[in-house]
Amino acid sequence: MQPFSSCLLFLFSFITLAVAGSYDYKDVLQKSLLFYEAQRSGKLPSDQKVTWRKDSALNDKGENGEDLTGGYYDAGDFVKFGFPMAYTTTVLSWGLLDHKKGYETADSVEECMKAIKWATDYFLKCHVSEYEYYGQVGSGNVDHAHWGRPEDMTEARPAYKITTSKPGSDLAAETAAAFAAASLVFRSSNSTYADILLTHAKQMYDFGYKYRALVSNSITDSQCCYVSTHYEDDLVWGAAWLYRATNDSTYLTYVDALWDTFKSMYGFDWDQKYGGAVVLLAQLTGDSKYTTAITNFCDYVFDQAPKTSKGLIFIVNWGPLRYAINMAYVCLRAADLGINTDTYRTAAKKQIDYALGDAGRSYVIGFGNNPPTHAHHRSASCPDAPAVCNWDTYHGSQPNAHVLYGGMIGGPNKSDIYVDDRTDYRHSEVGCDYNACFQSMLARLVELGV
Repeated sequence: MQPFSSCLLFLFSFITLAVAGSYDYKDVLQKSLLFYEAQRSGKLPSDQKVTWRKDSALNDKGENGEDLTGGYYDAGDFVKFGFPMAYTTTVLSWGLLDHKKGYETADSVEECMKAIKWATDYFLKCHVSEYEYYGQVGSGNVDHAHWGRPEDMTEARPAYKITTSKPGSDLAAETAAAFAAASLVFRSSNSTYADILLTHAKQMYDFGYKYRALVSNSITDSQCCYVSTHYEDDLVWGAAWLYRATNDSTYLTYVDALWDTFKSMYGFDWDQKYGGAVVLLAQLTGDSKYTTAITNFCDYVFDQAPKTSKGLIFIVNWGPLRYAINMAYVCLRAADLGINTDTYRTAAKKQIDYALGDAGRSYVIGFGNNPPTHAHHRSASCPDAPAVCNWDTYHGSQPNAHVLYGGMIGGPNKSDIYVDDRTDYRHSEVGCDYNACFQSMLARLVELGV
């Protein structure tokens, strides 16, 4: 039986406004925060709303017995991948910082701060010394051999770290960005915590800048799922956030030193930071080279990038909604800077409305018309213990046992076709990074009142 609170949420999802092009963005924002609760690892707090999740992975430890409990499970699995988790945290912080009125309107400021702190508390545990950071807990290859509840895990959960001899500039710089952005989030409410975060941000950036390598070459187990392509963009992104947090122009000199390599890059996601970095630098400096860069980027995204017949920006076939909304959010930020404001806002809104129902169905679990019920997500698929949950559950035709409210799935194929199939992880899986720009964009749309 579903908990009473879950039943209320399920009932409320049926009365959600879902007219084409007009959606209750506040409701979706609140549900996205529930999705992050469902992804929590470790000892759950007493105010946990997603009550079908319980304490899990309480023995996560480093090589020397360091406590590495907490943080977020990455997607439909139970690995804690530090690189996409840090990206998620940076973008959630960005959204709360720049769209706080939207969160206030949705009565969700405190919940978003909790979501951010769940990650940063974990990152602090992982940063065990100045040049030593645990970037992954759990083996992707081992984890993906099991289907069940996180509460029932018995497999070994090795911890992997970056060091001076096995560095990860991309991971270090993105984690520095997350620490710096979060320090701004907590500056007015908990200055002591903000100071701690900023200290770690500076150390992590120094680590990434001094010792250069791709994290996927140093933590090779991550190659199962996340292969990084370059680190210069992460160093620019991290420098931009540290400049915002400190007002120390030294970080802009780092950007200048990396610019010639960085300026030919593209995209915005856990791996690629180009779009986010140039719009943030445009916001912070007003420099024409950044405003020109983001204008060229958004003009390409909206005018030339491949699109489905129903209008979804289609960059890759694995999680296409994530990429479309990531880039739309970056361009929505450009619009806020006065760059082609009306055009970019209209085009960006079309991407999120596609996900919410304009294409004929919702791609957000527990929201709108015909939402996904077979998401590739282990814990949501499993009925409550002591019922069995295994590969038979995975292959079964039954809907997931629990509603993973607010999780945005990967999305349709290039023909706008989606088959709600738990085994099709390229299209039916969720991910913490999928919801980051999605949630931040929702906050901005709430703020705009559109």
